[in-house]
Amino acid sequence: MTADTFRAFVAAQTDEGFERAVKEVPVTDLPDGVLVDVSWSSVNYKDALASSSEGRVARISPLVPGIDLAGTLAEDAGHLSAGTAVLAHGYDIGVSRHGGFASLARVPEEWLVPLPTGLDARDAMVIGTAGFTAALSVLALQDHGITPDHGSILVTGATGGVGSSAVNILAGLGYEVVASTGKADAHEYLRSLGAIDIVDRHTLGESVGRPLDSMRWAGAVDCVGGVTLANVLAGIRYGGAVAASGLTGGAQVPTTVMPFILRGVSLLGIDSVQTPIERRREVWHRLADDLRPGLLDSIGTDISLDDLDGVLDTILRGGVTGRYVVATSS
Repeated sequence: MTADTFRAFVAAQTDEGFERAVKEVPVTDLPDGVLVDVSWSSVNYKDALASSSEGRVARISPLVPGIDLAGTLAEDAGHLSAGTAVLAHGYDIGVSRHGGFASLARVPEEWLVPLPTGLDARDAMVIGTAGFTAALSVLALQDHGITPDHGSILVTGATGGVGSSAVNILAGLGYEVVASTGKADAHEYLRSLGAIDIVDRHTLGESVGRPLDSMRWAGAVDCVGGVTLANVLAGIRYGGAVAASGLTGGAQVPTTVMPFILRGVSLLGIDSVQTPIERRREVWHRLADDLRPGLLDSIGTDISLDDLDGVLDTILRGGVTGRYVVATSS
């Protein structure tokens, strides 16, 4: 990198089609904001969509994707001095402004989260938006009054970033966790994160079952949506709740009002993109403390910018277990 350019993974719609490549990008291409020396980012399903012509997520072209980033301030930002370790994610990052798949980024000061004591930049990106979303989901279930003695908690899409983190966080808090996956080779991995039982995802996601089924789980973290969410709602115990954040299984939920009006089940929507900054900073302090996933090294796999092209395709195929974290300077 020279003083005038920085290395970045760039996705662009061209006359010849969609193009993805690692390039030298002029610093003048960065939007307004505080300059951050990015050391780590992470790969999310949304990043894969933003890097695809069919994803309909990217709002500018060319775009440096990457909705997560962590590093150090290259300049003062309000009460934060240059050299302060920070992280940022969500809002418009990696969607309508250049994001974290680069060695430099500019972020509005009001979007910055000082890195909490107890986490380094890599740890923060293994957690990333996925872990933050999982933490919001767990906190929503707790706020609903669901405690470990109420019964088991189901996590769907359990090998993905949000699912893996949710399994680990819930187990660390003393909940009995049932993990749903279609990957037979991932059972040992999920049990290492704390799952006590495994449910084949095909039993939940292949066809719509009865609107009310046997009451099996006190609550659930659903990362899938679609038919899966409909079947999960049917199996929640009286007064339970589902924290829903995903739609890889579809945006349409083919269910009825029966779980809600006959069993008092609640559907709790989880949004991590526009979470107000004070709440965001509060949750990150919890993620460095009582909500910290216990096996960050097991969840995270390190890659470089040059590895991103293949990893993004793998994510779109649903072939990822855990989290990919990007060493942006390597």
